[in-house]
Amino acid sequence: MITRLLILLAATPAIAFADEPAVTFCVSKAPDFRAEVRSGDRVILRSPTEGLWSVAIAWRDGWPAEWRHARPERIEQSGDWTIVSGNLTLQDGVLELRDAYRVEDGIVRGIRRFSWKSTKALPQCTLSVRWLAEGATKARPLLPGILYYGNPSGARTGHGAVAVHPGNPGDESYFEEHRYSAPWACVEWHDGDMSRSAALHSLPSPVAGGNQPDQWWSLGVSAHEADTELALLSGPCAANGRHSVVKALQGKFLEYPDTWVTLRPEQIIEKTFFLQVCPSVSEGSGFRAPLRAAMRLNAPFSLEGLPTCEQIVRDKYRFACSRFRDRNPDAGFEMYPDYVEGTHYVMGWCGQGEACCNALLRLAPLLNDPQAVGKGVRSLNHLATAPFNDGGFLQRYTAETGKWTEQDHVSQGQAMENFARAIIAGRAVAGVDTRPWEEFLRKAGKFHAARILRDDWRPVSTAEAFFVSPLCRAYGLFQDEEFRSAALKAAEHYAKRHLDMKEPYWGGTLDARCEDKEGALAAFQAFLAVYELTKDPKHLEWASHALDVALTYTVLWDIDLPPGRLRDHGLKTHGWTIVSAQNQHLDVYGVLFTPEICRMGELLGREDLRRLAIVMFRSCGQMIDPFGSQGEQIQHTNFGQSGDMSNVYKLRGGYSEHWTVFWMTAHFLNAAAMFDAMGVNLDDPAGLSQTHKPKAGS
Repeated sequence: MITRLLILLAATPAIAFADEPAVTFCVSKAPDFRAEVRSGDRVILRSPTEGLWSVAIAWRDGWPAEWRHARPERIEQSGDWTIVSGNLTLQDGVLELRDAYRVEDGIVRGIRRFSWKSTKALPQCTLSVRWLAEGATKARPLLPGILYYGNPSGARTGHGAVAVHPGNPGDESYFEEHRYSAPWACVEWHDGDMSRSAALHSLPSPVAGGNQPDQWWSLGVSAHEADTELALLSGPCAANGRHSVVKALQGKFLEYPDTWVTLRPEQIIEKTFFLQVCPSVSEGSGFRAPLRAAMRLNAPFSLEGLPTCEQIVRDKYRFACSRFRDRNPDAGFEMYPDYVEGTHYVMGWCGQGEACCNALLRLAPLLNDPQAVGKGVRSLNHLATAPFNDGGFLQRYTAETGKWTEQDHVSQGQAMENFARAIIAGRAVAGVDTRPWEEFLRKAGKFHAARILRDDWRPVSTAEAFFVSPLCRAYGLFQDEEFRSAALKAAEHYAKRHLDMKEPYWGGTLDARCEDKEGALAAFQAFLAVYELTKDPKHLEWASHALDVALTYTVLWDIDLPPGRLRDHGLKTHGWTIVSAQNQHLDVYGVLFTPEICRMGELLGREDLRRLAIVMFRSCGQMIDPFGSQGEQIQHTNFGQSGDMSNVYKLRGGYSEHWTVFWMTAHFLNAAAMFDAMGVNLDDPAGLSQTHKPKAGS
């Protein structure tokens, strides 16, 4: 019996805006008994027309079949909980259904309970949590670390290698919860002249009774004619028009079949989820409130069990020394492991041969090595001799042949940034002659500034945003107006291109051509640099948007791992970053930008960003071995790029430790140096609440 037909609960929104209506949960009158999440009087999310609960009781053609639905039969209030109950009568028993809801800080918490009452098992069933975004047609989803407003760039350049979701009726995108950097799915859509968004957050877990080993709930979206569905399923995955597949290899999906559940007699399964609605958002920003909520729900700020910054720097410097080739006159830091033939100094991207000079100039007093500064200076002196051609400077030097080869915009921009940082640091160190570096940076700056200022400059992707920060720094060093003009033009270009997320940030990594965290981080660094140059609030807002996109690639929870190398080490995954929509593994790349993330915390008055920056640096220091080495690929989900990749069920929990290119060392040292210049002690997090005084030469 329906004991109460209408229940309204109100709470303060998660991100408080004075004019934003309160979030409420309600159940409509008979005969629909439809559950709704409202903002003020507007319904944003609702239960499906066929019923609040949906369960499939068969499996056919690689997908759940014979769906059964149920509506509420009883509603009651227990404290601030609204409890909705019903039953689904099947051939061999009754599936008792119960949901509990309450509003917490502007978000609706839900707990769904399935109780199988029978003396027989219920085989091949699929459980679900389904919510419809009212009127959301052609909605654009953001699934953190996986799918960015449909992955339009990946659709053009790497279709088949990345998930895509145009939002056409019938599009389905469902992925294992452990694949998500943070367990939530969001959609944004136009409603007249407004944009709205809604999100489904999950408390991730393996599903009891799963048919496959290590079977988890899946999370994602389905596009319909009149709305878009946000849903959790008890295992089935889908993408790119295919059912029962997962993104398992760099270039392809693999079959992931038969992910049903068998319920034992009297078994109970519960699933906790959260519903969030944003009634009015700026276009391209519908994901931002859900991101903030995910940071609150998952609270990824624990430093317990993580290595200290001091230990990380010691280990990384020891490994850097093992890669230093003490040659005369071409000393430098080797990019590759010893088993790679030849000696290669590579600037930018994976090599970062130029990065250590800035780091060693700043960290020398802490390293207790009188040769540290000399190693950095000599390596950068040699790299400053790189020749130029009509594409800029060459970035790869092979010592055995004395030849320079290769160039790309990502690497050149990153190298220029590190030259600028080294010049600033070197000017504050007695006896260091920065003139060769200044000549190189001035020449590189003139070349790329002139190119950017041309009328026909139209970069392919976000990759060229890496030029903006070094041009800003070069302007500060040399007061050349051309550098300032080029930096501002590039920043304006990328703001117009990306802020509405019709073209999400992409192309910042060289081994994938799709949406990626490197593209977002390049834009974040660029926008922050122009803000520091101009102090214009719009540039700070641009930086905040790009940072939020980058943080959707940051793991906000500790993913439970199966037996394997990662579980052997008790790896804590919070603070690591997913590489891109194509390369679905974890790496330490985000470490490089942790000083800028901390700086944004200061500028925005957000302690959570400052704390997250510390966690990211220190958490990524896990897995350093006794030699100071660390591998590149952490396989947190069903994805691999090395080893035996023939069995999709054996990929998760693996670790590729042999591809130890130098960036994994340089980024830590570089970031530690910048934190030191900012006056931030990563091993004294209590001091982060204080304002820090930058050191000389910062």
